[in-house]
Amino acid sequence: MKAMPMDDDCFGPDQIRADGRKLHPALLLEVKSPAESRGPWDYYKLLRTTPGEQAFRLLADGGCALARN
Repeated sequence: MKAMPMDDDCFGPDQIRADGRKLHPALLLEVKSPAESRGPWDYYKLLRTTPGEQAFRLLADGGCALARN
């Protein structure tokens, strides 16, 4: 499973590390005011996207026995 490419419907292409953690972008969203909403389900505006490599703890800092060489 770790070798298979993944394409998540929410986050797009991502990967699974040696320790089993799935890396995907982290989204920072802000709730829109009623005046900003353009229709049903238009609740959030995207402020920033952080790449998965920066959003999650480093592999070396995790202490997972599966990830040790």
